[in-house]
Amino acid sequence: MTDKPAKRATKQDTRPARAEDDLAIGEIRNRTIFTGDNLHVLRGMNSDTVDLIYLDPPFNSKKAWSAPIGSKAAGTAFKDTWTLSDVDLAWHDQLRLDHPVLHNIILAARAARGDDTMSYLIYMGMRLLEMRRVLKDTGSIYLHCDQTESHSLKLVLDAIFGKKNFRNELVWCYPPTGRAPRRGFHRKHDIILYYADEHSGVWNPPYGEMTESTKAAYSSVDDKGRRYSKAHGGITYLDDIPGRPVPSWWDDIPSGSHMSKKEKVGYPTQKPLALLERIIKASSDPGDVVLDPFAGCATAAIAAEKLERRWVGIDISEECARQVELRMVDQLGLPASLAIHRVDNPKRTDLGKLPHPRTHLNPLYGEQGGLCKGCGGHFEKHNMDVDHIIPQIKGGTDHVSNLQLLCPACNRLKQDKPMSYLTAKLLSERGITYGGRVTEVVRDTEARQAAKADEVVPAGLKEALTDAGLDTSSAGGLLVELAKALSSRKDTN
Repeated sequence: MTDKPAKRATKQDTRPARAEDDLAIGEIRNRTIFTGDNLHVLRGMNSDTVDLIYLDPPFNSKKAWSAPIGSKAAGTAFKDTWTLSDVDLAWHDQLRLDHPVLHNIILAARAARGDDTMSYLIYMGMRLLEMRRVLKDTGSIYLHCDQTESHSLKLVLDAIFGKKNFRNELVWCYPPTGRAPRRGFHRKHDIILYYADEHSGVWNPPYGEMTESTKAAYSSVDDKGRRYSKAHGGITYLDDIPGRPVPSWWDDIPSGSHMSKKEKVGYPTQKPLALLERIIKASSDPGDVVLDPFAGCATAAIAAEKLERRWVGIDISEECARQVELRMVDQLGLPASLAIHRVDNPKRTDLGKLPHPRTHLNPLYGEQGGLCKGCGGHFEKHNMDVDHIIPQIKGGTDHVSNLQLLCPACNRLKQDKPMSYLTAKLLSERGITYGGRVTEVVRDTEARQAAKADEVVPAGLKEALTDAGLDTSSAGGLLVELAKALSSRKDTN
């Protein structure tokens, strides 16, 4: 690790040790910060292991951000601009079968708001799908954004986490600074979208300070000096009331420009500890696992540590790991060595011992009808290569759901990249670009499937399907599946 902080006198962590303290997610230890693409790290995390996710991703603000020279976060910089690529579109097209609602939402966003929004939502959608997988059914997720894409992200979250699990649109207001726009109101709030199951999981209602008018209503005093109020035939004591329930708009937490000098590190989009503490207290208990996949200057990690939660963070910049160390020392008085910095991708441990990918050759060949998943051509079984849809270096596993068959040419073209890269590459070589509909290469593949179906479907079956009202001209994949099912039954008998 570079740029380690200078040694300072620190207190020892004297909190009682718990058996689960060392591990947070599978083989990932508590207090780990990963440097790298969070998509690849998320793919290597075990399913159903996280209690709370807080993410403060890019906002599609079309700005370039950098920390001031001389600040604690000096050297941090990132661009929040988005350009649609063929690889983006290839991944989006792959959503048609597995996540059709999400596919259509992103397509509509492109029509309404342009290519940059589509690129941004594809980026977010890929990662939110993985977050849904690692989040427990009893878990909660808070997505921090602003008015730029909050409406689009709300639809994406509805599609992935379920609209019935939407709990709140939280509005974090902060005092206006700088010049107001010439036309329109001064924009001084962020949006936090909160999703959780209504009937399960952790909910610790947050309370704020009661107003003086509320306190004044408790004007009676008993012989022990306790203030109380009589209402509805009963007595309520002032000191029994935890406080004023916090509403869905928050105006009691100052923004970054009002943070103390000790807390402020100079990170361009730093959020206050008080904001993260409220969220973490509300939706987790001590010992729970908190994940921040866009860790930035590590505010969520520091808040989780302070509240005795286990935590894991991910950020594309190595500066985040340095900030964890600095803030552990400066703000918590804990040794910097407690934090763990990793630059590799984790490996899932919840799938058990998986067989060698090549053992899936026969069933995959049957499922694909002998067709290459790339070019769609038909090949003999011994000429097919078992390929990882998501390569292992990008977090992919040997599980059969991540395996496919490619012809040697497509496998060489794909190399160690995701399937979306191969699809985009094949399109580029054919001079085809994506539009808002099924591409020519998809039509070509379906035609090949239909042609193959004519070879393997038993006589009369296609006619029977046509009589049943099915459009068999574009149902090659369906026919192949039916043929396999019939073949399987025949072999069993």
